[in-house]
Amino acid sequence: MRAVLFDFHGTLAQVEEASQWVLAAASACGVDLDRARATALADRLLTAGRAGGPLPARVPPHLAELWADRDLYEHAHRGAYTGLADTVDAGIEGFAEALYERLLVPQGWVPYPDTVPTLAALRAADVRVAVVSNIGFDIRPLFDAWGLAELVDAHVLSYEVGRCKPDPAIFWRACGMLGVDPEEALMVGDSPADAGAVAAGCAALILPAADPGRPNALGSVLDLLPTP
Repeated sequence: MRAVLFDFHGTLAQVEEASQWVLAAASACGVDLDRARATALADRLLTAGRAGGPLPARVPPHLAELWADRDLYEHAHRGAYTGLADTVDAGIEGFAEALYERLLVPQGWVPYPDTVPTLAALRAADVRVAVVSNIGFDIRPLFDAWGLAELVDAHVLSYEVGRCKPDPAIFWRACGMLGVDPEEALMVGDSPADAGAVAAGCAALILPAADPGRPNALGSVLDLLPTP
């Protein structure tokens, strides 16, 4: 194994707890919510569909096209998720946009406890690393803020390369950027889309996503390193 490809959400980091997300967005709009109202709003927003959270229970027809393209274009990603949030009447002006903006800042995410030590150990072992994500915005600033930028050799983001997992092409692009053959790479993720790497010739390790701040067994990747 000369390279590891990591999914982002649910593998390296998790979105912040839902009620905290709502409280922070409301505060950005100049509104202080009590915890009970924030929790109730969070439940409704999760049902509607949260970026980095559960899929929507239903996509309204007027958002169907944006939803289908959400991981291919920045405007579609923003439009789909702000549109879904707008289906929940919170009575707060600018709330849907504030919820989305929270997704774009480091404080809106929580890296898993094993993320830093795992990436550092791979760097020490001279194993190259790429982040391969179906996403509609640039996550590099998050890695910069967390001090992880130097531990990642490439970011392969669906909206930039025009391919989404499980399409083999996105995994081939990642391997090409790292200068390895697919047979020399391991894809680590938390979904069937990540397992699509097998069709590209890579090995795959699927780990269960965990709640923010809880271990998700990411360190098990290190058990697969060849013995010196």
